[in-house]
Amino acid sequence: MKLRKVLEIIEGKLITKNVDLDMEVQMGCGADLMSDVLAFTHEGTLLMSGLTNPQVVRTAEMAGIKAIVFVRGKVPPPETIALAEEKGIPLLASKYTMFETCGRLYKAGLPSCGLFETSLRRWEEFFEKQEQPK
Repeated sequence: MKLRKVLEIIEGKLITKNVDLDMEVQMGCGADLMSDVLAFTHEGTLLMSGLTNPQVVRTAEMAGIKAIVFVRGKVPPPETIALAEEKGIPLLASKYTMFETCGRLYKAGLPSCGLFETSLRRWEEFFEKQEQPK
């Protein structure tokens, strides 16, 4: 999905300058824990987050995140914007909650980052060990 379409779907705004709106993102992920971003995302992901400090940009760079959408109407401080522009990582803003922002994009066809399979394995391992209530 192109960033142009992402902005349309989330009724978003661009934060960084000189963004290629034809840039493609392959999948989406919503997270505020940067350890989850490092553990579960893939290169080419669009990250939705409420975390606005420069660490989110540093994590995105390490994880191969293509762009970041700040949710809940949050706007990052100038140092986060400057770092993102330096690293070439587009920053977008959504007035919607993370739940709704992710839901709008998923409904429009942007797939999840593949965390479901990992989560499902953990779920099954945990609940298979426990006796189920009758």
